[in-house]
Amino acid sequence: QVQLEESGGGLVQPGGSLRLSCVASPFRLDDYEVGWFRQAPGKDRERVSCISSRSGPTYYADSVKGRFTISRDNAKNTVYLQMNSLKPEDTAVYYCAAASTGGYFPQSIHEYDYWGQGTQVTVSS
Repeated sequence: QVQLEESGGGLVQPGGSLRLSCVASPFRLDDYEVGWFRQAPGKDRERVSCISSRSGPTYYADSVKGRFTISRDNAKNTVYLQMNSLKPEDTAVYYCAAASTGGYFPQSIHEYDYWGQGTQVTVSS
């Protein structure tokens, strides 16, 4: 069964950090562009960050530039999202998704082939 699994979410105070992980099985994640999305209550799912299949180009939403860093460890079949200087408005369920696009980062959720179940991130004092 093809799946993506996120981990690393939790409750953190404003200004704190979390690192999310996305592990794929049984397929090779390095054949795919991988994106992190988030969805807050009552809002649409939004694209946060993406990384190309071979650890080349990346994308960040303006709201997270300078605070979040996406990376991948292909040996571990894992993509990470390091989140620093977290703000209450970062509170959401975070999802990873994989797309086989040949190098571009789809904005539409419908262009992603696989999705994880999500991990909750709550930023609150």
